[in-house]
Amino acid sequence: MVSQAPTIPDADPDAPIGARLDLPLNVQVFLNDRPMARTQWMILAICFLVLIADGFHTAAMAFVAPALTLELSISKIALGPVMAAALVGLGFGALVAGPLADRFGRKRVLIASVVICSLGSIVTASATGLTTLVVYRLITGFGIGAAMPNCTTLASEFVPAKRRAFLLNLMFCGFSLGASTGGFLAAWLVPHFGWQSVFLIGGAAPLCLAAFMIRMPESISFMVVQHYPDKKIRAALAELAGRDAHAQSHIAAANSFKLNEANTHQQKSPWKVMFEPRFRAGTFMLWITYFMGLVLYYLITSWMPTLVRGVGYSVSRAAVATALFPLGGTIGALICGWLMGRVNATRVVGAVYFLTALLLLVLARSTNSFNSLMIMTFLTGLAMNGAQTSMPTLAATSYPTYGRASGVSWMLAAGRIGGIIGAFGGGILLQVGFSMTQIISWLSVTAFLAAFALLYKDHANHQIQLKSPTDLPI
Repeated sequence: MVSQAPTIPDADPDAPIGARLDLPLNVQVFLNDRPMARTQWMILAICFLVLIADGFHTAAMAFVAPALTLELSISKIALGPVMAAALVGLGFGALVAGPLADRFGRKRVLIASVVICSLGSIVTASATGLTTLVVYRLITGFGIGAAMPNCTTLASEFVPAKRRAFLLNLMFCGFSLGASTGGFLAAWLVPHFGWQSVFLIGGAAPLCLAAFMIRMPESISFMVVQHYPDKKIRAALAELAGRDAHAQSHIAAANSFKLNEANTHQQKSPWKVMFEPRFRAGTFMLWITYFMGLVLYYLITSWMPTLVRGVGYSVSRAAVATALFPLGGTIGALICGWLMGRVNATRVVGAVYFLTALLLLVLARSTNSFNSLMIMTFLTGLAMNGAQTSMPTLAATSYPTYGRASGVSWMLAAGRIGGIIGAFGGGILLQVGFSMTQIISWLSVTAFLAAFALLYKDHANHQIQLKSPTDLPI
């Protein structure tokens, strides 16, 4: 007769670790009950670096455009398709990468995404004309678009729930840091080594990072959903437990591993999870919110200097006013993340979008005083960037493990369409004859729509929870 370890039938399998033996170990509860381990901090740091690289590559073409157009004899107007190619690539990369990550793993797809982005950047340095530039920027954009949602998904599945929103928002600040750092780096590299050096260095650095990422563990939640061997899951959990003998003993005693969410692993296609009745309304509301947010963001960042010049201020003052818009983004993102970890996250982000709409209305009427214009631009940017940065985090907590990467990536892809409309829409509105006051006032509508979409998402989630409390991810 084979002896079995004693069991505790009356123990709660969802209780904190230490309250049960020889029962299914809930890996989400395990992560939530423990302080962050070195491995978890390492994953956050890697994802932060990937987002720095993504921000750098998203903005790189704008920094080298003056030198590039001169050397390759390309007009500034003809450079438009090159700028748009990266945005198109971002959208396609996001659409494809999410379902692949839900099928084959976050780690594999993230590494592949970084490699594609790096190679796209390196070959961009060899471009000799407009056609090759468009193709190479499309490839680079595809890699960027595939990397961002997987960073969000992987990190969200490794950090404790109470700190998730704050840490993910902090991680996403790497994107804006990379974009701004690229400007300073390009300012030094281009005069000394030419515009090609920006893309060579920008491609080599993340390629080295991809090699280091091979040692990074796969998401434990993903391994549980995909029924990885218990040996692999146990080893990953043991690495997080470190020298904690108490936690190690319960990992060893567990007879299986589980998640605290509804069963979705029987779905044939991960992306179908987004359109299940319990998630469908939330999916469309996330798309609308992120779409509206990027219409607003790209229109302001692309056309703010022109708008400020149009009301009579100098070029230098227009540049200062425009720079203030993203300056408070990091502060706004951290405030939103802190609040999201303490109260209803959907309501927090929705409220910040509503605040953005109100601030835009005030900003539209602050053009007569430059000091007022600067203050309102800073405050509007703080709120707007805080809400927009929080959206991937909110999406990551809105879906179960099996469809999480798809949910995040498709929301990002929907937003890219809004970004393209915003970038081109400002020029159309100016050609029609709209003033800065009129354009900014109308932009407040996009923020109001984003806020109301999240309000509806929260209402839909509440109705689902009343019917079946286990139908939504925790």
